[in-house]
Amino acid sequence: MTEAHSVTGNARFVANLRSIVAPSKWTTWFSAVRMEFTDETLQVVAPSDFHLHWLQDHYREVIESLAADHLGPEVIVHYAVDEPAPPAPPPDDPAPAVPTDSTDPAAAATPTSTSRFERKYVFDTYVVGQSNRLARAAAMAVADKPGEHYNPLFIYGGAGLGKTHLLHAIGHHARTHRPSASVRYINSENFFNEFVDGIRRKRMDAFKQRYRSIDLLLLDDVQFFQGKEQVLEEVFHTFNTLYDLDRQIVLSCDRPPKDLGIEDRLRSRFQWGLLADIGPPDVETRLAILQRNAEYAPTPVPGMVLEFIAQHVTDNIRELEGALTRVTAYAALTNQPITLDLAKDQLRDLIPATPGRPPTGPEILAMTAATHGFSVGDLQGPSRRGPVVLARHSAMYLCRTLTDLSLPKIGKLFGGRDHSTVSHAIDKIGKLITSDPETARMIARLSEKLCAP
Repeated sequence: MTEAHSVTGNARFVANLRSIVAPSKWTTWFSAVRMEFTDETLQVVAPSDFHLHWLQDHYREVIESLAADHLGPEVIVHYAVDEPAPPAPPPDDPAPAVPTDSTDPAAAATPTSTSRFERKYVFDTYVVGQSNRLARAAAMAVADKPGEHYNPLFIYGGAGLGKTHLLHAIGHHARTHRPSASVRYINSENFFNEFVDGIRRKRMDAFKQRYRSIDLLLLDDVQFFQGKEQVLEEVFHTFNTLYDLDRQIVLSCDRPPKDLGIEDRLRSRFQWGLLADIGPPDVETRLAILQRNAEYAPTPVPGMVLEFIAQHVTDNIRELEGALTRVTAYAALTNQPITLDLAKDQLRDLIPATPGRPPTGPEILAMTAATHGFSVGDLQGPSRRGPVVLARHSAMYLCRTLTDLSLPKIGKLFGGRDHSTVSHAIDKIGKLITSDPETARMIARLSEKLCAP
């Protein structure tokens, strides 16, 4: 790439990126970042470790996708922290990628290593708990002896639980201990894009050679292949070739193979080796993850803040780390100390409101009567008018579902009615909820009002 071409490419890339990022985010996080193209490499340089980690957590996929649009799928993206003097390249820096436009298909098809191993995604930074112990142990075994145990290794679990971390960790370990081995990590969307590009440019022989001659293939998010018959056919043949050569295959997915909408012949191959699931982390594991991530924060994070986040953000690790980043970034940008009150304020949209006191029977009776335009006496009295009966039965149903009152006690509240009458009323409303949308909405609105904190 000429210097003029490089400058033009930089400006176009930055302009496209800026059009995607919100102005406030750009000013806060991107204005101090250098992004430079050289040949087929994009260098992203941040002013601090914390800054770099935030960029990678929130915008890595956007940056790499745009970079691929500018230079093709083989673009190398380096992430670094700005330092006073250029440091010597660390020993685990990736080898240069082979240009995609090489006239020699064999040369273009034999990369020694991927360029996209995240520095922080290593086994030492992977926090182990009950939910991921098997997956981590299997990943370690595969990294130590690729092709000998658990081939293929199929890791599955929900989004943000650490599957990608394990694939990168395997790649780091293999590259360190087997530097001559060809190792490639790629997510399924990029694999698909390369496949399509190979068809478009009539370079399928190079594409096939690239993936069928490597020693360790790390293929992320294979659920993306569902419904893409041509690329599934290519995955099938690539799998067979590597497996027959005793080359290691590691796959990740958001569900087990049996739940994938793919052909039986490929689904069965995914199950040939070891299936290892990753579940949501327990509170102890969540706290350990936060403690490790807090080491990168610009100021110390109090233990009570970490415990608060661990107790209330439970869905996945990505959301957990994002919550910590939000708190620490806000404190740093506003020059405030990190306190429990600050954390509660910043995470109020993530933390479910504390449920209020359960309603009492008389409260349910009074609110239901008022909502329907009647008095409490109307619902307790003998009236058999349709609207009154519906309101009465609704209040009985709510008393049963929102309180621990027994049927006789509910009957007593409603003018001394028999428990069988109450039971009949509850059953009737339960059936109406499933068959009559208006009744369902009415009961839902009343429940929400009665249970509001």
